[in-house]
Amino acid sequence: MSTASATDLTMTSDAVSPDGAPAATRTAGQRLSAGRVIAWIFMILVMLITILPFYWVLRTALSSNAGIAAHPTSILPVDTNLRGFERVFGMQSTADAIKDGGSGAALNFWVYLRNSIVVATHVTVFQVLFSAMAAYSFARLRWRGRDAVFMIFLAALMVPSIFTLLPNFVLIKQLHMVDTLLGVALPTMFMTPFAVFFLKQFFMNIPRELEEAALLDGASKIRVFWRLILPMAQAPLATLAILTYITAWNDYFWPLLVSYSDSSRVLTVAVAVFKSQAPTSGTDWSGLMAATLVAALPMLLLFMAAAKRVVNSIGFTGIK
Repeated sequence: MSTASATDLTMTSDAVSPDGAPAATRTAGQRLSAGRVIAWIFMILVMLITILPFYWVLRTALSSNAGIAAHPTSILPVDTNLRGFERVFGMQSTADAIKDGGSGAALNFWVYLRNSIVVATHVTVFQVLFSAMAAYSFARLRWRGRDAVFMIFLAALMVPSIFTLLPNFVLIKQLHMVDTLLGVALPTMFMTPFAVFFLKQFFMNIPRELEEAALLDGASKIRVFWRLILPMAQAPLATLAILTYITAWNDYFWPLLVSYSDSSRVLTVAVAVFKSQAPTSGTDWSGLMAATLVAALPMLLLFMAAAKRVVNSIGFTGIK
C-alpha cells in the first residue's frame, strides 16, 4: 500500500465514527440533544410555575382552616377533608360551618351556575353571529368607506374596557336592565372588535371563485353567507365561540357593577360575596378556595378539551 493510500485511509477513519456516522454529524447531534434537554427543562419549569397556583387552590380547598393556620407552608393538604366544598354547596349546617371557620352562609351554587350559563351562552351565540356578519361585510362586500370604517372599528381595540363601563352602566340603567341577566350580557352580546378581526382574517382566505360560482348559480349574498361561508368557517367559528364563552364566564367587574341580587349574580361575583361573608376570626380560606375551584373547573375542562382547536385556528387565521 502506498503512502498516499495509507494517508487517505487514516483521514477516512478519523472522519467516520465507530457506528458509521460522520464525526461532524455526531457532534451536531450531540449539540442538538443538549439543546433539546435544556428546552425540555425550561418547558417543565414553566409548566410547574403555571400549574402551581391551581395545585395550591386544590390543596387549600382540601384542608381545614385550623390546619392552614397551623401549617401555612405545607405542600400537602392539612387535615384533609371536603368540608369546604360542603359549605359551598350548602350541605353543612350553620353551627358546623362556623365551627370549621366558615361564616355560616352558603353559596347558592346552582342558582349562580344557571346565571353564568345563561349569560355566557347568550353572549357567545349573539356575538359570534353578529361578528360573523360584520366580518363578512368587511372581507367580501364592496361599499364606499369600507376600509376607513374598518380602521375606525379596529381603533376600539386600543380603548381600555374600563373607559366604557360608565357609559354602558348609564345606558343599562336608562333601559331599566340593572340587576337583570340581560343587563349583564347586553354590552358584549352583539360584537367585539377582536371577534370581527379574527373572522375577517379567515373570510379573506376563502377563494372568491367559490363565491362567484354560487352567485352565477343564482344565489344571493345572504344565501352565500349562510350556505357557503359559514359552513366553511366552522373551525374558526367554534374557536371564537370557545374563547368568547370563557371570557364571558370569567368576567367579573361588569357583573359586579350591575347585579345586586341572586337573580342576576353570576359565579365569579358570588365567590367574591362568599369571601366577604368571612367570620370575625378571619377569612374562610378553605371554603373560598373550594368555591374558586368549583367556579373555574368548567372552563378549565372546556379549554383542555378544545386547546388544540384554538391554537390551530389562531395559527390558520394569521393572528400573532
